[in-house]
Amino acid sequence: MRKAGYSLLIVVACAVLAAGTARAQTKVGSTLGTFLRIEPNARGAAMGNAGSALPGGIEAVYYNTGALGLLEGSAVLYSHADWFAGISHDYVGFAMPVKGLGNVFTSVTALNSGDIEVRTVEDPLGTGVNYTVSNVALGLGYGRRITERFAAGLQVNYVTEKIWNTSDRTVTFNLGSIYRLNTAGAQLGFSLANVGTQARFTGRDLNITYDQDPDSYGDNSGLPGEQSTDSFPLPGLFRLGLSWPVTFSERSRLLLLAEGLHPNDNSESVNLGAEWALRDLLALRAGYQTLFQTDSQLGLTFGFGVQGKLGGNIYRFDYAWAGHDYLDDTHRLTMVVEF
Repeated sequence: MRKAGYSLLIVVACAVLAAGTARAQTKVGSTLGTFLRIEPNARGAAMGNAGSALPGGIEAVYYNTGALGLLEGSAVLYSHADWFAGISHDYVGFAMPVKGLGNVFTSVTALNSGDIEVRTVEDPLGTGVNYTVSNVALGLGYGRRITERFAAGLQVNYVTEKIWNTSDRTVTFNLGSIYRLNTAGAQLGFSLANVGTQARFTGRDLNITYDQDPDSYGDNSGLPGEQSTDSFPLPGLFRLGLSWPVTFSERSRLLLLAEGLHPNDNSESVNLGAEWALRDLLALRAGYQTLFQTDSQLGLTFGFGVQGKLGGNIYRFDYAWAGHDYLDDTHRLTMVVEF
């Protein structure tokens, strides 16, 4: 069984690596709601965001809704990320079992730019007026263990983006499944994220005054009008991943992760990650994200986590650092409490 498992690991790794060699038009910047691609928890981010087969915990639900079916109790997660240029990203998730039915899940994702000063050609130093960019996603999910080895889940999300007085809104779906390969805990995960209709911006900031014939005098040169924006799809993403645990002793374990990604607005890529856990108290993590992606600006990731008990509850605190070629490095902090 062990030899067969390693053979399967090699086959899947070769498959995802082969996918990364494909070259096509990347279509970067052709989707709305790209804040949905910001992975919200530090544990997965520290392991290169290779999370579609990530075992255990509410942290795995973002990457694969099927992981919701594996939860055995209630849990709450809060994550904060310092993003580029002073942008903040916050995520809250809550999961709860429903006896005889499975597990339900709700989440809130918020991205906020903070105050930005309005600048014009006439007032390049600022008009004294500020505006903000804010994006919000509300999620509601359901997952269930179908068999002893197989679990699946579905999540619906209401997504809205707002730039001053202009906004868009739409509904998306996430679905996924996880299959346990052996008794040692190896898992194969499949997930599809952000499936939904197209969206476009509307709002009073798009209002204009229109002169139908600027060369004609005597007509109404200030007709009210509105600029019409194009509709764009959401950032869909298909993930195929494998997790493989290696146990050295009761106090020391290693988790290996490999994942292939197929987005609708970029080229295929591969995420890789590893986690070394000691005595269920400390975890050290490292990874590499978007390997083989065309013109990738991401790469190495590192992080750590600590775990303990508070009363009858288990808590985990995780930190992750991710490098970036041109913009600032990013930092994530996550707190999880299991009841």
